[in-house]
Amino acid sequence: MRSSTSPQARRPVRRHMATGATAAFLGLTVVLGSGMAIPAGAAESATLSGVILGVGANESQRTVTWYSSTDTAQVIQVAPTAQVANDEFPAGAATFDAMGAANIASSGGYNRHATITGLKEHTQYSYRVGSEGNWSATYSFKTQDFEGDYDFLFYGDPQIGSSGDLAKDQAGWQDTVDVSLKANPDAEILVSGGDQVETANTESQWNAFLAPNQLRQYPWAATIGNHDVGGKAYEQHFSTPNTDRSAPYYDNGNPAGTKSGGDYWYIYKDVLFIDLNSNSYNSAGGGGDAAHVNFVTDVINKHGDEAKWKVLVYHHAIYSPAAHAKDGDNKLRRTDFPTTFSKLGVDLVLQGHDHSYSRSYLIKNGEKENPAEKPGAADVYPGPGGVLYVTANSASGSKYYDITKPDSSGTSGAGNGADPLNPDNYWYNSVQSQEHVRTYVKVQVRNDKLVVENIRSAANGPDQPVGSHVDDVTVHPFHGDKQDLQVDVPNPAPGEFGWTIDGYNGLVDLGTAKEENGDHFVAGGKINPILVSDSRRSLAPWSIAANVSDFRDADKTFSGSYLGWTPYVLDGGAGAAAGDPVASGYDDHGQGLSVSRGLSSAEQGHPRGNAKLGADLDLKIPDSVDKGGYRATLTITALSS
Repeated sequence: MRSSTSPQARRPVRRHMATGATAAFLGLTVVLGSGMAIPAGAAESATLSGVILGVGANESQRTVTWYSSTDTAQVIQVAPTAQVANDEFPAGAATFDAMGAANIASSGGYNRHATITGLKEHTQYSYRVGSEGNWSATYSFKTQDFEGDYDFLFYGDPQIGSSGDLAKDQAGWQDTVDVSLKANPDAEILVSGGDQVETANTESQWNAFLAPNQLRQYPWAATIGNHDVGGKAYEQHFSTPNTDRSAPYYDNGNPAGTKSGGDYWYIYKDVLFIDLNSNSYNSAGGGGDAAHVNFVTDVINKHGDEAKWKVLVYHHAIYSPAAHAKDGDNKLRRTDFPTTFSKLGVDLVLQGHDHSYSRSYLIKNGEKENPAEKPGAADVYPGPGGVLYVTANSASGSKYYDITKPDSSGTSGAGNGADPLNPDNYWYNSVQSQEHVRTYVKVQVRNDKLVVENIRSAANGPDQPVGSHVDDVTVHPFHGDKQDLQVDVPNPAPGEFGWTIDGYNGLVDLGTAKEENGDHFVAGGKINPILVSDSRRSLAPWSIAANVSDFRDADKTFSGSYLGWTPYVLDGGAGAAAGDPVASGYDDHGQGLSVSRGLSSAEQGHPRGNAKLGADLDLKIPDSVDKGGYRATLTITALSS
């Protein structure tokens, strides 16, 4: 698991936990110094409301935020649900001191927040907020495995109150939350596209947004929209981890002013999430686009190697199909953001604001990465720098924007020209949709892919019922999770000596290692076959060799020397002869494949032709290596005269 006593100052660290080694709350910390104005002994009865569960800095943390009618010292109390009976918490239940301040006048009362730390895997927890003798209702949440695959849900613009009918908007929002979590009960986080409410400081709208009880059971990853930014209620209702509230992340450049803001980040099970306040941009008072670029760059440079995927979230969609597609501020962001996102290896960008659905083509440096990518492709394969942008439709049905038409402003950069392959769409959108039907987006995080699905939470006629899909796409980028091996290959020059992978260069999945003899783990597999082609008239000798990097999972590693192999020739030709077997360094204390080893070679005078090469992989890992999903890169080298 990852743990962090100071989520902003220290990097999350995963540690292997031995089975049954500790009690449920060993290692929980208590935050001291809440800054409250009134000590607990002087506490008066408080009305507690607006409780919402939020994401922490990593999967072993949760934040909780709430409103209090009085300025009293308060805490979160937490215990495994199995130890709670009839809302009675055990004597040893952990408590976490809350911090907070007075709300603005229109909200009334006070806000409180605290972070739960030290959570364990596969545990149902109960919690409540308040103080002794003055507790809120009891709520619960469940943790799952801190490693491996998971799903999260993304919701676009509930914007409660936008239709003018508060009860209708609340009902639509409640229904989408109900439908999405009934279909996906094991989803682990709920991600916001912004615009939780229509009017920033109207608490009746916030109460309607907070009405679904699931917002106290699943962590909400808040995003600030243009309808949230106009007051301080957003900051009163949401506490976010690793948050930078410097002036450039506020659209008026004033964190102490009357508006909300801030950029933040967190890591959840091998996904680095970065959330931006896109209300602050270069023409606004804060001058935010350059600051956001610096924030994203700094976070990825410092923490990118702690995760296998990079997902950005902000409100103002820069690639979308409806009324906001041609907004000047979005055109500016469309110029300022994409090259940096490509350079930093961002995989997915989630957006809101335009109350319609779209998913882009793969975009690299502000242009379509592959001009041949077809509209609506079910599978996409980004190379380095290819980024997928998704805009979510309304999750509540409070407001929809109809799709607008392309113009002649160009088919790259800030342009809104037509797609040559589908002239009704903008050049950047692979799929555009507006059915005036509520939807949500499900993202499946898997070891070798991201699956993005836009799903109806209301029916669009009898042929498109609740739960049917508007759009699905699977992203096959740089792979990770479990003990997988990635092979990087160059393109061979045509008509000369060259080699390539036989088929798509997917992962070599070594699976889940198995314990052997009580002192080490073993895993095995085969490399993707390598095709060698030699049509040179010189019949000069050639050789193929490879070496492997260390295996890495975030900041955990083990040596590539533990990987060995047995080469062989699948299809003879071009004089190919198999290289010598190499033992795992675990067996002979050698260097294994951590140094270059021969896969195959041919002598001078060999016949022209083609060969197919393979190798069985033998990985043996000491049992001192921490639990995790590790990835390494096998570098292939070809030599020829």
